[in-house]
Amino acid sequence: MNQGRIWCVVNPTVGLPLFLGGVAVISLIVHFAVLDNTTWMGAFFNGSAESAAVEAVAE
Repeated sequence: MNQGRIWCVVNPTVGLPLFLGGVAVISLIVHFAVLDNTTWMGAFFNGSAESAAVEAVAE
């Protein structure tokens, strides 16, 4: 492991939860952005994804 010395500075019991928490927060932000900025996602959740996808391709 080429970054093994980082644990001399940050304790793994603190660093790993912070790292994994950061990954989770970034993932939630990206997923919210996709849900918020697409027009087809609402139709997909309502069960009309096929017609919404055809309309999106036709535009």
